[in-house]
Amino acid sequence: MGAVGAHDESTVPDGRDPAEEQFPLVIAVTPSPAERIRLAERLEGVAPLLLVSDLDELRRLIAAPQRLPPTSSGPAPAATPEAADGTLLIDSARSTARCRDREVGLTRLEHDLLISLTTEPIRVWSYAELHRTVWRDEGLQRRADVQSLVKRLRRKLAGLGTGVTIDAVRGVGFRLTDHQQPRVSGS
Repeated sequence: MGAVGAHDESTVPDGRDPAEEQFPLVIAVTPSPAERIRLAERLEGVAPLLLVSDLDELRRLIAAPQRLPPTSSGPAPAATPEAADGTLLIDSARSTARCRDREVGLTRLEHDLLISLTTEPIRVWSYAELHRTVWRDEGLQRRADVQSLVKRLRRKLAGLGTGVTIDAVRGVGFRLTDHQQPRVSGS
């Protein structure tokens, strides 16, 4: 478990934007849901509290948003070549998957499962490995959790019309199959 806190008791000079005022914030990183609950109870009312399960989740939450180009009244830009050729694009910053002109939102679990399955080299992931990576625990490792998540993610991938599929390897786990390697951005 790690925690970082910041506190500034200085007053904001007149004329400054109140949004720029510094305020205390406590960030706690712990994979244990019980520990996060305990921290929330103990630190209630002390300061705004951000509880995350690991540093990757923290990075996704505090990553600087990408600036969008100014909008114009002209025609919409053509699809990017990556999206037009049927490649699956995974946007980690927005937690979405895109193929051609279709996009679906992903839950944290769906996103983490898809990212795990797309890591190089593409390989078979056991149920235990997926449970550790996606749920970030060693405890329950229930196959039904993984199977249910895979089923939901398969439905979303099919809705995108992508060639990416998740194949079951009997008695072992799952692997990603694709005619083209998915691309991940926004990490």
